[in-house]
Order: sequence, then structure tokens, then C-alpha cells
Amino acid sequence: MLSRLVGHFLQQGEAMAMVLCTGTNPSLMQTRAMILERAGHKVIRATNEPQLIEACSKVSFDVAVIGHSVPELEKSRVLRLIREHCPKIKVLELFIPSQGKKLAEADDWLEGPIPHPSDLVERVSTLASKAADASST
Repeated sequence: MLSRLVGHFLQQGEAMAMVLCTGTNPSLMQTRAMILERAGHKVIRATNEPQLIEACSKVSFDVAVIGHSVPELEKSRVLRLIREHCPKIKVLELFIPSQGKKLAEADDWLEGPIPHPSDLVERVSTLASKAADASST
């Protein structure tokens, strides 16, 4: 299934950004993907390690979003996998205020629940722009 989605996106042409969305809550991931896709980004979701590795092996992502529903210990492991398999990617950690930021190595953070969808779009777009600037130098 993931292979078909990746192939579909690669055939679609250029997007504003290629976004890897990770998390454990399918409905939250679907909502994030819908928000980002409506803004012109292409989104591939990965809910487990094999999906993440497969996606990174086939797509050059600009931004990864690590959802707030990912347990604290898992977030560090997910970030390590992302950095290992998608080394040029920028990472946005979504976090719940009561739990705080868990990934000091992330490139940006966004407190959830996200009050306005435009906040997520703005952060992803900014990180994608930074990723593009870094790859052109």
C-alpha cells in the first residue's frame, strides 16, 4: 500500500514540500495530512518503522512531522530513524504543553492541540524553505 502511495506522489510532479508524517493516532495523522495537502504539500504517512524506512528509501522528504501522540521514548527512536534514513530532512515535533518538548534535536516545535490549521502549514512551509536553502548551498 505504501509503495503505491509513494509511486503515485512521484508521478504527480512537484509539490510545495514532501512531508513525512509520523504518529500513532491514524485520525490525527489523517487530519494533519489533509491540512498539509490542501496547502499544496505532498504527505506520506508512516505509523511504524518499516513504513518509515521504506518511505525514506523512495522519497526525498523536506520535512518530517512527529506527532504528539507518539510516546516519549518512541519519539527519540523515531527521530533517530528519520535522521539515519532521511539525513537532510527538517523535523517538526508536535508536543502537548503538559508534557513539554521532548526532542531537543528537532528543528522546530509546535504546541498542540493546534488551534489553527494555518499554524501547522506555516511551520512546515518554513522548514521546507530552510531545507531547500540548505540543499542549494
